[in-house]
Amino acid sequence: MKPEAIITNDAVVAAILFALLIFIFQLAKSSNKLIQGFFKIFPPILLCYFLPGLFNTFGLISGESSGVYPFVSKYLLPACLLLFTLSLDVEMLKKLGLKALLVFLAGTLGVIIGGPLAVKIVSSFKPEIFYMGTENEVWRGLGTIAGSWIGGGANQTALKEILQPSAYVFSQCVAVDVLVAETWLAVLLIGVVNNNKINKWLGADGTIVEEMKEKISALKGQKERIPTFDDYLKLTAVAFVFTGISYFLADLISPFIKVNYPYLEKFSLTSNFFWVVFFITIFGVLASRTKLRELEYVGASKIGTLFLYILVASIGMQMDLSAVADNKWLFLVGLIWISIHVIFVVLAGKFLKAPYFMLAVGSQANIGGAASASVVAGAFHPALVPIGVIFAVLGYAIGTYGGYLTALLMHWVLS
Repeated sequence: MKPEAIITNDAVVAAILFALLIFIFQLAKSSNKLIQGFFKIFPPILLCYFLPGLFNTFGLISGESSGVYPFVSKYLLPACLLLFTLSLDVEMLKKLGLKALLVFLAGTLGVIIGGPLAVKIVSSFKPEIFYMGTENEVWRGLGTIAGSWIGGGANQTALKEILQPSAYVFSQCVAVDVLVAETWLAVLLIGVVNNNKINKWLGADGTIVEEMKEKISALKGQKERIPTFDDYLKLTAVAFVFTGISYFLADLISPFIKVNYPYLEKFSLTSNFFWVVFFITIFGVLASRTKLRELEYVGASKIGTLFLYILVASIGMQMDLSAVADNKWLFLVGLIWISIHVIFVVLAGKFLKAPYFMLAVGSQANIGGAASASVVAGAFHPALVPIGVIFAVLGYAIGTYGGYLTALLMHWVLS
């Protein structure tokens, strides 16, 4: 039995997590060349996972017994999903054209098909790696990767609550997720330097990207403004009111299914949190078509990002890093999986003659979420960052559903 942690007061634990976040992001802004080089290899989100994980592994804090994660996942996660989805700009998606959307969706399809296919390949010669803890438990952890690789960290956390993998399995899967995804991010950024050569190979015309750059710069300057107290009040009220409504509806539906259709439990449809995420995502998409979408211009996605990194740190504090090395074969699953995603994206880009910008941002909007998609878009030009965010938000909108489908398919191939 693991001994009691040195720090057990949740207020102190929360303070430690916030102090870590401040330390990581202040350090990431340093002009020191060595530190800049470090963060090119180990991005801030990686440290947000692993530093709290180190504290948990060495017994300073205990993710298992702390009440920080249950609070954050119950209240901040749905609010985070709402705030990200709220900024979905359907009109901008239309302007980008069907070509960009199809490349993005090809990446999503690559994740949905790639996960079960990778599991099938590796299980054909190493089946025992998928049978840890309860039978077939590993598919639950891999399902959270699918949520992350279609949407982002918030979707991954949602699926963690829905699929309920053990902390042991989840620790291994987070390591696969972060390390494989960040390796692919590095490859995409190298491609930016060779953008013209890749466009020539794809047979693509990059002038549309230049035109979009100018349009976005003008639009952003017109609509963004400094938020007031009323803006912040409205923003947080919308997030938590919709969260409350989602819980109210989930409390009606989940017990009904549990009593009348108990066999649906194997699909997690008796999970209260499944329905919370289901409704909050729908509310976000619907709200993005109303005037509530204007909350994005006073910082909706920025507050959502803050909630996301608090989520990431609280997830990290549950990781037992000593478990990461116990199942190295899962990294092979991750590498095959990401390779299938890459094949889908490249084939779509080649067939549609889409510019490398669309290919890179479409892929990273799936695999890395808003933060990484913004990094890739910004590597082309800072004015293009909103396009990365738009596609990432689309990923947030479908990430939980797509990840859940992928998890069920992985369960199916292992049955």
